[in-house]
Amino acid sequence: MARRGLLGESIATAALAGLLFGFDTAVVAGVTADWRQVFQLDDAALGATVSAAIWGTLAGALCTGIPGDRFGARSVLRVLAAFYVLSALVACFSWGLGSLVAARLITGVAIGGSSVLAPVYIAEISPPARRGRMVGLFQLMVVAGILVAFLSNAAVGAIADPANAWRWKLGVPALPALLFLGLLYRIPNSPRWLIGRGREGEAAAALDLIGVREPGDALARVRAALQGEEEERASRLSWRLHHKPILLAVLLAGFNQLAGINAILYYSNDIFAAAGYGRLSADLQTIAVGATNLLFTLVGLALIDRLGRKTLLLIGAAGMALCLAVVGAIFWGALPKSLLLPMLVGYIAFFAPSQGAVIWVYLSEIFPTRVRARGMGVGSSTHWLMNAIIVGIFPTIARHSSGAPFLFFAAMMALQFVVVLAFFPETKGVSLEKMDAHMERA
Repeated sequence: MARRGLLGESIATAALAGLLFGFDTAVVAGVTADWRQVFQLDDAALGATVSAAIWGTLAGALCTGIPGDRFGARSVLRVLAAFYVLSALVACFSWGLGSLVAARLITGVAIGGSSVLAPVYIAEISPPARRGRMVGLFQLMVVAGILVAFLSNAAVGAIADPANAWRWKLGVPALPALLFLGLLYRIPNSPRWLIGRGREGEAAAALDLIGVREPGDALARVRAALQGEEEERASRLSWRLHHKPILLAVLLAGFNQLAGINAILYYSNDIFAAAGYGRLSADLQTIAVGATNLLFTLVGLALIDRLGRKTLLLIGAAGMALCLAVVGAIFWGALPKSLLLPMLVGYIAFFAPSQGAVIWVYLSEIFPTRVRARGMGVGSSTHWLMNAIIVGIFPTIARHSSGAPFLFFAAMMALQFVVVLAFFPETKGVSLEKMDAHMERA
């Protein structure tokens, strides 16, 4: 029983990286107004400061694969956990804009790296029958982290000195990061990684720790699978051979950000403030947004294997387009501001079970086994690059026309509906072994 408990602890520990991912991503929503005043930032400078973490995230996502393969996901996650702690403390006690931007860059590297390695670790130690749900726990924790960030911002904003509240908001993530770092020293390396490094004695011990009843049989199966992968390693991701899944990955990841989700999450306090809400009221509105995100992510995970990926994307695109168009009309004075919170909550309710729940599942399915990781890299890099660009320019565009970004996002969701309807194959119920042929026929 104790050993099976260690499996649960190991998965929960890795999933905690998702909580930090969401927390450090969304906490910035509560400090942008303070940054404007403290550092005298104009719209362009604010966008650059906020997007610093996203460029760090892109770097982390691109650069952690090699050390993860060499040193193991668990070991690199320890370094990234230390990055989370360090960046939170530096941001809290920053002595100028330069130190703040550097801290946010380090935060971004930690987010990007853990978003790659934590799901890998969970997938490698999970029982096959429960792997999907276990990896899905990481995404659920990301959304939970966003809600925790909004709750934390509201609590700190209510009790802290207004002049320094922004510092404490950025420092609070150091606490769960310290917990994450400590727990990483209690869990084993991935047995699969250990076998790949020729450390089969340690792998057998790790399999025993996570509750595998017959470690010898498991060792033999993993060894055979790794030998097969070695034979396929010469394969390369090729536009000529894989143009359809590559195009689908780029489109899906691009539309994920063209929905405006991270611009809305990062600048949610500014959006509510621009509509006339006070500081504390804006903090409270974001809590409603975060709670909706968590609830409807659960809905998405419950429906994704029933309704299908394509159906959820279509429903979500239609609902988001409508909600975003209404938000744009509110900022242009055509509709009352009292509709802003219901429309943003409705937007999240359509985003979370569609793009929010579908993107990582769909990206992991559409590429052939021999190039799946590299294909995921294409989609992930597109996601973070688009995120950085949109978050960086959003304040400037919103300042000149507060309704224009939302109408643009609405138009992109209408376009997504057409593109998904015309070009995206449904992957529900298709085995990974048959996916390549399915993609060719679709």
